[in-house]
Amino acid sequence: MNIKFQSGKYSISKEIADGIIVDYTKDGRVISIEILDASKKMPMRTIKDITVALPVEAFTGAAVANVSD
Repeated sequence: MNIKFQSGKYSISKEIADGIIVDYTKDGRVISIEILDASKKMPMRTIKDITVALPVEAFTGAAVANVSD
């Protein structure tokens, strides 16, 4: 499963947990989150029913992800 937040090229890919990869731009903004083998980790029915609430800052660009190792 790949959740895309914006288009463009990523500069950094970081595996934040087993099978969960976040792609960042060079200025630290999240481009996408990939969940490897998502259907093995939760039933497809559950995946189809996922609803995500984003803060208003996500649409205005005011919030920037903090990238650290």
